[in-house]
Formats: sequence, C-alpha cells, structure tokens
Amino acid sequence: MAIMITDECINCGACEPECPNTAIYEGGMDWTWGGGTELKEVEIEDGEVIPGDAPQAPISDEFYYIVSDKCTECMGFHEEPQCAAVCPVDCCVDDPDYRETEDELLAKKSWLHQEA
Repeated sequence: MAIMITDECINCGACEPECPNTAIYEGGMDWTWGGGTELKEVEIEDGEVIPGDAPQAPISDEFYYIVSDKCTECMGFHEEPQCAAVCPVDCCVDDPDYRETEDELLAKKSWLHQEA
C-alpha cells in the first residue's frame, strides 16, 4: 500500500527530503512523474503519453501530500517508510485506498527508476 499524509499535517516539511522517489510535495505545488525518477515520459490512464517533466495538478492545496502512484513505501531503499519515521505528528500513515504487495511495490520502484 502507499502512504498518505493526513490533515493533521503541520507542514513542517520533514518528510519531503526523505522520499527516494520524490513522491512528496508541499501543498499547492505541482508535481511531476520525472522528478526524482528516471521517467522521461509516462502513459496515463487514457492512453495519452505525457513528458515526465509535465506539471501535474496538486493533490492538496492545504498540506504536504504524497503521490500514491510514485510511493513505494521506500521498498528497495529502506526497511520502513522514511516519511513516517521522521514525521513528528505521525500523520504519514498507510493509505487504505492503495493496497499493494511487496512485489508490486518493487515493480513500481523498478519502473520509476527504469531499472532493467
């Protein structure tokens, strides 16, 4: 499963630099698929191919957020999600809407970082 940031976030920013996939963004900030990954282009749900550096709309305007499709729970990098480990208010929690197996998370990591 992916990690999500709850509305209890105090916007301290401790989580953002810890993410190996650059899946965490400040509220109101655009995000990109390519940021922190090796993706040069991405085929989105409707089949359209977009550049990896194309800005995507923020998921939250109020507090830090995690792009679930980029979150691998730090699999292949660390033993535990680093955002949750450093969060001073414990608002980085499992996202019940995104359940993924360890194999799925590792496959996502390989895709994001274009590993052979």
